[in-house]
Amino acid sequence: MYNLLAFFWKYRFFAFFVLLEVVSLWLLSNSYSYHKSLRFNAVNDATGNLFSSYNNVASYFSLRKENEKLLAENALLRNSLPSSFLITDTAFTFTDSLYHYLPARVLSNSVNKRNNFILVNKGWVHGVEKEMGVISGQGIAGIVIGTSKHYSSIMSVLHQNSRISGRIKKNKQLVTVVWNGQNYSEGLVSDIPSHIRLQRGDTIVTSGNSLIFPEGIVIGTVTEQRIPENKSLGEATLVFGTDFNGLQHVYLIKNKMKPEQDSLVNGYLN
Repeated sequence: MYNLLAFFWKYRFFAFFVLLEVVSLWLLSNSYSYHKSLRFNAVNDATGNLFSSYNNVASYFSLRKENEKLLAENALLRNSLPSSFLITDTAFTFTDSLYHYLPARVLSNSVNKRNNFILVNKGWVHGVEKEMGVISGQGIAGIVIGTSKHYSSIMSVLHQNSRISGRIKKNKQLVTVVWNGQNYSEGLVSDIPSHIRLQRGDTIVTSGNSLIFPEGIVIGTVTEQRIPENKSLGEATLVFGTDFNGLQHVYLIKNKMKPEQDSLVNGYLN
């Protein structure tokens, strides 16, 4: 307190001068309408800028909540798509739910290793199971390989053991997509029949044969085809639809008919 009083006493003349200036400006602004309008506009602008800045900050911190709401809405829309339903009896046109989409947030993700994994914030308590397909808003992302109560581990498409059953969209030819092990944005399309000619920009989509991914989800687009010599199958390079380096949100896909489908497939194998 003593130091504060000493400070004011030391600068008492300057403080008195500032006080007189403030009083003078206040009297001047109240004397004429023009000055009043200037004061009003100045205060109004300052207040507007303050609230605008506050709203910008508040909006920034609410982005996560808004993103989660959008993801939930997108999941509902995906669950309403025709591809999410199966017509099990054409005579009566009885439809049964086939795929269910669950939104999740990416907690960790690697792109620079030979075998890359993704960790998300949904686990078995949310209904996540092994071998569920995982997609982003732009294309496929991976397959669930492990779950805990609240988290799940996903084998990324950027993994040496990842093999995705795909189709050339324009002619429905079956192909296989793997990662080239180098650039996180590029993959390799193999098993292309030698008589098929691909153009730059041709789309490769999921085949639906794996029982994991619905048919028609984008895998990527072709950039270059290599025509084989004296071979029946060729290959091509593609750019993945998913930006793995910027992956923040994904959808986990549950095939509700998979247990029944697996039982039949395993029965044939045995």
